[in-house]
Amino acid sequence: MTISMYQASVPVCIRTLNNLVGILEKGATYVETKKIDPSVLVNFRLFPDMFPLSRQVQIASDIAKRGTAQLAGVEAPSFEDNEITFPELIDRTQKTISYLETLKPEQFDGSEERTITLQAGGNTITFQGMPFLLYFVLPNVYFHVTTTYNILRHCGVELGKQDFLGKA
Repeated sequence: MTISMYQASVPVCIRTLNNLVGILEKGATYVETKKIDPSVLVNFRLFPDMFPLSRQVQIASDIAKRGTAQLAGVEAPSFEDNEITFPELIDRTQKTISYLETLKPEQFDGSEERTITLQAGGNTITFQGMPFLLYFVLPNVYFHVTTTYNILRHCGVELGKQDFLGKA
């Protein structure tokens, strides 16, 4: 049995982003329960040279929607990076999921060989579709969702492995 590029990308990103919504909801509940200014957690970073939680969520959203769009050969929607609250971050993540749900398996046919060129850190990087998905898109989505999880966990939000992995 083979797995399609669609199966390896869209459902995986949707699941991961749905789990991110749950993680963010727990963060929102935590600050409300503990009477903490939500901006403290939304702007928290694990180290001074790292992005804050809000940017981690924005990047996870961008990588998921842009990466899958590039594989599908379509233009991804553009979202402003202006979210400053948990509800706004949750809404952005849900909008990304809604966009991913519009993508169709046939749009990904042959994408494992599609040439993908992007700008990253002032450099032009070129991938074939399969390595782009496996070595750039998915690791980046996981990294930024994991970092969001870690920021909230560090700040005291009760999160566990199942929050990241989701229900089987």
